[in-house]
Amino acid sequence: MSGAVAKRRSAAESPELSGRQKVAVLLMALGEEASAEITKSLSLEEVEAISFEIARMERVDPEVVAAVLDEWQHTERAAFSLARGGVDYARRILEKAFGPQKASSILKRIEAQLHDHISMVNFRNADPAQLAAVIRNEHPQIIAVLLAFLDPDHTAAVLKGFDTRLGTEILLRMARMEKIHPDVLKVVESSLGAESDLSFGKEGSKAGGPEAVAEILNRTTASLEKELMDGLMHRDPELAEKIKDLMFVFEDIVKLDDSAITRVLRDVETKELAMALKVASDELKARIMGTLSNRARQALQEEIEFLGPVRVSDVEAAQANIVRTVRTLEEAGEIVIGASHDVLVE
Repeated sequence: MSGAVAKRRSAAESPELSGRQKVAVLLMALGEEASAEITKSLSLEEVEAISFEIARMERVDPEVVAAVLDEWQHTERAAFSLARGGVDYARRILEKAFGPQKASSILKRIEAQLHDHISMVNFRNADPAQLAAVIRNEHPQIIAVLLAFLDPDHTAAVLKGFDTRLGTEILLRMARMEKIHPDVLKVVESSLGAESDLSFGKEGSKAGGPEAVAEILNRTTASLEKELMDGLMHRDPELAEKIKDLMFVFEDIVKLDDSAITRVLRDVETKELAMALKVASDELKARIMGTLSNRARQALQEEIEFLGPVRVSDVEAAQANIVRTVRTLEEAGEIVIGASHDVLVE
């Protein structure tokens, strides 16, 4: 690190590296697989800055690596101690590890992260516009974690208060979530306050993912949905396609109005429709049958009976083809999905 790094005798005597340099050392120490998972939650600018630091590090002394890991572990421990035991308890832990001066510096950073951000009672019941205003300046990853625990309708309403770029960044991070580590949830819970009305499990919580994002987008306005999907497609085309596939499933046809269903069926062959309906709900079958003429209804019923046992993969393929037909017609402006939630204008 061109002289910036010296051997350390103790954690308290470690060189004063920049935050980026410490993250770079930490990622190198954790290895490629763990580092790749961590960088997924970082912005492009952060990744570029840290990658630059990594690229210019020819060799890092083992003592320096140990010092960075030591500081990271103690800082993490102090953050949780601050939430449980207060400032004095956290300060004692840090002073034992780093001495009074450095402990004070680290403690200020932790306090800022835990207490200067969000403090909101009844988080889930907050007005969407007010909530958006409060959390707008938080890191997108923090916002993504918070919104992942809200009702999809509430999250969709909050997204209206963000610009498209931030909304896209939040949804992208939310879509990439799987199981949130309990340690992360403790920090978020601490920043929200004791009465935040959020419930976090001890073993980690399942939140976010492509399905959650698809459900949220289904509840946004058509114009906002398009803007956000375009942003997701630009950032991660593969993930965006997966979300898009989840946004309208075959059973959702039951939500279309009669004219839309009739239009869709004009482009679907009877044999394929019969295959798709083989394992469909009674509600959807009745809905589709109700839009057909007596002759067409009888032909479809005969086709379903004629099929006999079929492979699940064939049924899923037929349903996917019909969903693609629905999407194509919507994009062409011939039908409207979720029209019941739209405001009609003359």
